[in-house]
Amino acid sequence: MKNSGQEQIFTQLYKRMLKSRMIEEKMLNLLRQGKVSKWFSGIGQEAISVGVTSVLTKDEFVLPMHRNLGVFLSKNVPLSKLFAQWQGKLNGFTKGRDRSFHFGSIEHKVIGMISHLGPQLAVATGIALGHKLRGEQNITAVFSGEGGTSEGDFHEALNIASVWKLPVLFCIENNGYALSTPTDTQYACDDLADRGYGYGMEAFIIDGNDVVEIYLKLRHIASDMRKNPRPVLVEFKTFRVRGHEEASGTAYVPEELISSWMKKDPVYKLEKALLKSSIIDQARIEKYKTAIKTEIDTEWKNVESWDFPVFNAEKELDDVFKDFELSTQKNIEVFEDMRFIDAIKDAIFLSMARDKSVVIMGQDIAEYGGVFKATEGLLQQFGKDRVRNTPLCESGIISCAAGLSINKFKAIVEMQFADFVSSGFNPIVNYLAKQHYRWGTNADVVIRMPCGGGVGAGPFHSQSNEAWFAKVPGLKIAYPSNPQDAKGLLAAAIEDPNPVLFFEHKKLYRSQTAKVPVGYYSTPFGQANIVHSGDDMLVISYGMAVQWVMNIVTNDPSYKNTAVLDLRTIVPLDEETILHWSKKCNKILIVTEDSESFSVVSHISHLITSQCFEYLEAPVEICGSLDTPIPFHKNLEAGYMGQSRLEAKMKHLLLY
Repeated sequence: MKNSGQEQIFTQLYKRMLKSRMIEEKMLNLLRQGKVSKWFSGIGQEAISVGVTSVLTKDEFVLPMHRNLGVFLSKNVPLSKLFAQWQGKLNGFTKGRDRSFHFGSIEHKVIGMISHLGPQLAVATGIALGHKLRGEQNITAVFSGEGGTSEGDFHEALNIASVWKLPVLFCIENNGYALSTPTDTQYACDDLADRGYGYGMEAFIIDGNDVVEIYLKLRHIASDMRKNPRPVLVEFKTFRVRGHEEASGTAYVPEELISSWMKKDPVYKLEKALLKSSIIDQARIEKYKTAIKTEIDTEWKNVESWDFPVFNAEKELDDVFKDFELSTQKNIEVFEDMRFIDAIKDAIFLSMARDKSVVIMGQDIAEYGGVFKATEGLLQQFGKDRVRNTPLCESGIISCAAGLSINKFKAIVEMQFADFVSSGFNPIVNYLAKQHYRWGTNADVVIRMPCGGGVGAGPFHSQSNEAWFAKVPGLKIAYPSNPQDAKGLLAAAIEDPNPVLFFEHKKLYRSQTAKVPVGYYSTPFGQANIVHSGDDMLVISYGMAVQWVMNIVTNDPSYKNTAVLDLRTIVPLDEETILHWSKKCNKILIVTEDSESFSVVSHISHLITSQCFEYLEAPVEICGSLDTPIPFHKNLEAGYMGQSRLEAKMKHLLLY
């Protein structure tokens, strides 16, 4: 070792592992005192975190898990910030909103995990794609445990990285147990590294308790990945000598197994080698320990005096979304006839033309132009880098989009059908929706959702599933009813740095034509629009259902004095306009294509009833579809749709 010329590097590796070990020992002591709420110990696994991160440059991202303290230390994250996070202090990374290792630091290129382990693997592919698009020779490292390799997201991420030749270093910490489940009940292959070969990528097995081997092998691998971008899978063989978390204990693990692995402790293994090679001596070790202990104790004591967060409802709500200013609008003077589908196309085209960071991804969107041809012609204009056909993996692609956003791109994802978003539900509601609130990280993603029935497409291609997401704080939802709004709202969604689900009713694509402003413009979210004035009755709706209502209102003189309010966006909801017109009209019907029960209209009904009760001349009525899956045959579908009951409900309310 001494003749290698790398004594300084090996000493640094030792000090990083030692510091990680001593911090953990401190945390375990504080946990017993009740000063730390929870701890996932990485004792005995320090070599992997330190070894992997030590081969990365300062500009390269790493996505750790909950036993990877060495990642944060090797990336020079200040102890004060770490201690503030673990104490739940206001100046922690999450302002007291999350715990343990559910955080990161963009400044230090560390992206925090969530408890749903799978998505971060594909998030790494998005970050790596961003580097590749900019021509940067950077790799991205991401961690998973052996248990996490059983999740579908693992396989989706490997497939994406392999198909797109993304420089992602997939690091599997095989520590013997997924919580309490041993490896022989997690997978049947001999080695997890074998899974890499199935995706056409190189795979390696490395001793996870030998930091020198990890560093030297990965330094070579990482250097080659930068020159020849491609994914690599590395399985680190190690062992978890403590419980999944401290409260869980290790009663399910044979004592002799723990004892045998403790003899392979990575800190003492390197310490012994350094002593034997005379690179350091015992006095130097004691000096390191004293300095580290002093730093730990000093920083912890300093942070103890820092403020805890104080609940402020307004502040909490303000932090759910990232603030931004929509671009200034020019006077609109020129209009042209445009179908709904063409308005969508135009919004995407103009947005991509004005902002080179916009990337659109989805199944069959490139040469084919998407199943509804909403992306037709984009490939020829913007090329394969920015108009990307994806593998069939909704969860992986949405997570990839999240990674692109973290790396300063704007991502648009097209679902072939809104129904298929269920396969990507987890990264939307648990990653994108919570990202900014938790620790202020980008979640600049638009998910386009072709939705709705009336076209005989049956239960799996016809849903209006906006209510699935309206309940989730952190997601914005737009659902236009006409071409002009479709273009303006989609442009605004792409400008918006927050995650947006953009619902596009399939039946509107080619059935609706209107005068649409020429050139770029955007329509602000949260501003409902009165599309028909009156004071006899108020009908509130959005999407295709607005057209149902207007067809009745414009063709039946009985309803000439009916007000029709088009919400345009569901989140944010224009409560002010809703309440204003509810007080004015006194009779209110709320219409949706979605099933009535537990739908968006139920919430609006409650809003009106609770704040306008004294103005009402009749109970607030709702009209939606049946509480069944959407049937295929036209007779059954017609009966299912709320449209079949709409006119009767309007007549009943008008005469009430």
